[in-house]
Amino acid sequence: MPYKSNEELPDNVKGNLPLHAQEIYRKAHNSAWDQYKDPEERRGDADREETSHKVAWAAVKQEYHKEGDNWVRNQH
Repeated sequence: MPYKSNEELPDNVKGNLPLHAQEIYRKAHNSAWDQYKDPEERRGDADREETSHKVAWAAVKQEYHKEGDNWVRNQH
């Protein structure tokens, strides 16, 4: 389901990602939720929720990387 605010994000997202990365995650998840509503659009037999979370994490990883236990913004 789409998230209206960062406070609604799963604990593993809120508890690990910086605020900006949470924004990226939320926006990517919500966009993927709309984009992949039809099962034919998804890979394999992944459900809509699983696909949306995978897309959201991929979006975060374009801007951030993990150093130890912390997510750090990439230097461009």
